[in-house]
Amino acid sequence: MQFTAGTYDVIVIGAGHAGVEAALAAARLGCRTLLATLSMDNIALMPCNPSVGGPAKGHLVREVDALGGEMGVNADKTCIQFRMLNTGKGPAVHALRAQADKKLYQFTMKETCENTENLDVKQILITDLLLEDVPASEAAGGAENAPKKRACGVVVETGEVYLAPAIVMATGTYLKGRIIIGEHTYSGGPNGQRPAMKFSDSLAAAGIRLMRFKTGTPARVDARTLDYDKMQLQPGDDEARNFSFMSDITTREQVPCYLTYTNEATHKILRDNMDRAPMANGIIEGVGPRYCPSIETKILRFPDKDRHQLFLEPEGLHTNEVYVQGMSTSMPMDVQLAFLHTIPGLEHCHVMRAGYAIEYDCIDPTQLKPSLEFKAVRGFFSAGQANGTSGYEEAAAQGIIAGINAAQFIKGEAPVVLRRSDAYIGVLIDDLVTKGTHEPYRMMTSRAEYRLLLRQDNADMRLTPIGRRIGLVSDARWDRFLRKKAAIDDALKLLHETTLTPSAAQNAALEEAGIAPIHSATTAYDLLKRTEVTYDSLRTALPDLPALAKEVRDQVEIQSRYEGYIKKQQEQVAHMEKLEERRLPDNIDYSAVPSLRDEAREKLQNIRPESLGQASRISGVSPADVSVLMVWLEQQRRMGVAGK
Repeated sequence: MQFTAGTYDVIVIGAGHAGVEAALAAARLGCRTLLATLSMDNIALMPCNPSVGGPAKGHLVREVDALGGEMGVNADKTCIQFRMLNTGKGPAVHALRAQADKKLYQFTMKETCENTENLDVKQILITDLLLEDVPASEAAGGAENAPKKRACGVVVETGEVYLAPAIVMATGTYLKGRIIIGEHTYSGGPNGQRPAMKFSDSLAAAGIRLMRFKTGTPARVDARTLDYDKMQLQPGDDEARNFSFMSDITTREQVPCYLTYTNEATHKILRDNMDRAPMANGIIEGVGPRYCPSIETKILRFPDKDRHQLFLEPEGLHTNEVYVQGMSTSMPMDVQLAFLHTIPGLEHCHVMRAGYAIEYDCIDPTQLKPSLEFKAVRGFFSAGQANGTSGYEEAAAQGIIAGINAAQFIKGEAPVVLRRSDAYIGVLIDDLVTKGTHEPYRMMTSRAEYRLLLRQDNADMRLTPIGRRIGLVSDARWDRFLRKKAAIDDALKLLHETTLTPSAAQNAALEEAGIAPIHSATTAYDLLKRTEVTYDSLRTALPDLPALAKEVRDQVEIQSRYEGYIKKQQEQVAHMEKLEERRLPDNIDYSAVPSLRDEAREKLQNIRPESLGQASRISGVSPADVSVLMVWLEQQRRMGVAGK
């Protein structure tokens, strides 16, 4: 028997990395929120690698933090090794990566959720989405494509009904989850958890298109059975680093990782047993990730490569489990043991958890608006791997936006939509809702056309004002942001105003600081543009310059050194914004727009872009089609004016 057990403003289905960010954002914005999880012990579970960040992913963590999210704060409290990657390249691709203590990360996030005002956390399995008709009086101008349904609640397997006008789906890889190890398959979620077997049917009944994806994970091995002397040590950075702009942690215990490689013996075992690989014999039906393939996929895809790199990553301070990064597999257990024992340092390893593949249902993300609300169901949002992405960071990034916009929906306010020039989060969501994905989507720096503007070091400068405007940035964070911004502005102003004229004494001071002498009047700002000059070396030559905090000093050096490139990208953004500002009416009948190609007409009708800019990024819509739309819009505008 069903009965109403509670009424909320927002219900979040799933408490993984997307779900916790969505729930925390909605609750912190004043909405009474329910966070539903299959297991209270698996809030913010890391079912795959024990790490946070990395190329592009670290950018996402910093952006979530800048908006007022929790992932960066939680990682700083619970991670056991930090490394800045790509330091030999430019600042646009510098990326922080940390090894997490998995259990500590989970239970610290659990504590945060349980102690957040306006947030209830419940261990329940949701089976059905409740919808109701949108009253005709509320339909958007009576447009044919306006939502006919709206979310109103959920049904739990034990009969409870929870009501809410805004619902966020963050179901991860649990929808009709199927675990695959060789010939052995069974229904299940990650790490042996329960799957959600019925909710997919409720989505399909609501007219939502589903896809079937697959991901996988490697074996976990016992640290006591490894020979680290045969591997390369990978220590953390000497300098203490943090994800969150609010963290002041200066020391932490750094646990090393280790590097090793596969070899021809490994590859021969895999090739000899390829007929038993579920991906090759038809057991696996879902589409796997291109950029994080299984070891058996690597062997098939790169037959000429004689070795593949593996990272041995500890899963925490209080466990012997070690994650074999780069060795994801769904091979039978005897094959897993055989190839692991060919790897230097793993010859005698004991497997504590087998590697496995998991298939699951997810949605076609082109059904979503840039706000992450379904186009066809009012008040229903989706985030994370349910949208066809991979990775904890991509999930958290979508989660905070879905949670913010669920709260904006409740308040009757405009949704928050980040542009591609605002954030990697904007790139991620725009790619999903505009282009869709045919495989688990992974964020990469190459996907961002304005990546020099979207550096991980300036995420707070870009996004904290947005978080403050919507009410998610606390007074403490805002005060800290303003102090940092003022320090950067003051330092840049002083550098511009500090003039140097060539003289024997001045050039001697410069040379003593390792700076080439000057032959004409210049400013300290222009000197800092030189690649060999740092702010600290400049202070050696010009002792009147004040000492700066590292985060301020980094910003000053980057902004001066890359000024020309930054201005060029800003000009590109300004040009593109003209297309973004040309809004497309919700009720356009693209079949009535003359001269559009059939493919473009079909794609536009299906995706229904919100602007000419978004239309230009749809696969199958050519520049000529965009020009046709521009002309048609201008004709419609003139006809409208003429008719007034």
